[in-house]
Amino acid sequence: MNAPSHIDLDRTESGPTPTDLEITVRDERFNRNTTPSRWWAGEPFGTAWHNALSATFPRGEAFFIEAVKAHRDGANPKLAAEIRAFVKQEINHTREHIAFNRLAQDAGYDIAAIDKRVEEMLAMTKDRPVIINLAVTMALEHYTAMMAHEFLANPKHFADADPEVRNMWRWHAVEEVEHKGVAYDTYLHATRDWTNWKRWKLRSVMMLIVTLNFFRNRWNDSLELLAQDGITGWNAKWGLFKYLAWEPGVVRRIFPAWLAYFRPGFHPWDHDDRALIGKYEGAFPDALMPAE
Repeated sequence: MNAPSHIDLDRTESGPTPTDLEITVRDERFNRNTTPSRWWAGEPFGTAWHNALSATFPRGEAFFIEAVKAHRDGANPKLAAEIRAFVKQEINHTREHIAFNRLAQDAGYDIAAIDKRVEEMLAMTKDRPVIINLAVTMALEHYTAMMAHEFLANPKHFADADPEVRNMWRWHAVEEVEHKGVAYDTYLHATRDWTNWKRWKLRSVMMLIVTLNFFRNRWNDSLELLAQDGITGWNAKWGLFKYLAWEPGVVRRIFPAWLAYFRPGFHPWDHDDRALIGKYEGAFPDALMPAE
């Protein structure tokens, strides 16, 4: 008979991050030339959703960097090196999404309002405890990792997209998978004196809040961009819903991974999906620059 096992609400500081994990900084550049305005297979809904996401990345990823860096003191050498590589990757992501967003603007999309809303929301974080900002970062990093896994595991998401834009999103996705445990391990380090219950409660509550804000804001942002494409009302809402929930259905497909976040003892590396990184590296062997 199997004896009952004890389940901690959260793991120890070390976590299950693979000991042989190497975070690689891939200094690639994309989208320096004109890209079709409806780059996602020539249709508006995937284009609007990803343009809305990209519009949040420059300020959002700067926020992630600061939230993680605020808790790096005292980190063990492995985590400290991973934080440095995480920062370098996120800086490159910011640069490339600035270039992509410029193309979206050149194609006629006004994304300034999205950027302004992100700026206003981030301004409200300045006076709150920095551990809250890290918990928000950890939740949003889980979102990026979930979507990154789905994009890499199911190439149909970008199969008919503009090739250069597709390559940018694949590159970004690979690095999100690769550093998916950094914010989480930083949280475990920062809260090493907390009870397991307190750790679990904060990360779970913040994930619920982040989920509500993420989908509400990105939904509204996407509808705003669709309106700029002349698609409004129920046509816009139904088309966007079908894109997200049915085909290709990225939200439907990531739901199990989202639910796993609330499991006692969860860690992003419970599922080792580095094989997806290997597929990318095999296709782009000259794009690699090892991190320190």
